[in-house]
Amino acid sequence: MPIKVALTDDHPMVLSGLKSALEENKDILITGAYSSGYDLLEALKINQPDVLLLDIHLPHMNGEKIAQQVLRDYPAIKILILSAQEESFLIQDMLTLGCSGYLLKSSTDHDILIDAIESVYSGAIFLEPELRKILMADVCKMQKKSTKAAALLTKKEKEILHYVIEGLSSKKIADVLCISIRTVETHRFSLLQKMDVKNTAELVRKALELHLVH
Repeated sequence: MPIKVALTDDHPMVLSGLKSALEENKDILITGAYSSGYDLLEALKINQPDVLLLDIHLPHMNGEKIAQQVLRDYPAIKILILSAQEESFLIQDMLTLGCSGYLLKSSTDHDILIDAIESVYSGAIFLEPELRKILMADVCKMQKKSTKAAALLTKKEKEILHYVIEGLSSKKIADVLCISIRTVETHRFSLLQKMDVKNTAELVRKALELHLVH
């Protein structure tokens, strides 16, 4: 039985090229090609593919929102992102969301495309070699930043940072640690300075990005 594949892209030439490339493969059946998120979601009500090749930038609804809805309403569909964007944070976001793979328009050829579709259909996560390099480089860079930031913080600052991320107020932190509110505020100010952020929201975001607390 062929793998049923749906295609999305807001550029007609890209859609046409994808269809031509995939229709040559007898093990793949194109169930539809859509240029907007709305058209795709309407079509899915009637016919669901095994694999959805999804562009991130579509009219009226972006790829992230489309992916969230598809994964919620049709969890059996495997989503394979095909995008021109190669930022590591975006790749990680889409994979964390539940997408099964990520391809770059600039480097994906026919063989990689077929391999990716077959891989995600079988339940695997697919990233082409170029993207693996990007993600690994980003992970290494983040680890270095994390190690450097962690070395700057005292044991008490790390402890207070944990409670800040938990959402505790300075008064509550003071009660838990049996120290004065003034001491907590001093440590919080020091955390802002050392982490080079302006407020608590930025502090929490950066601490989580750097995996300074678990």
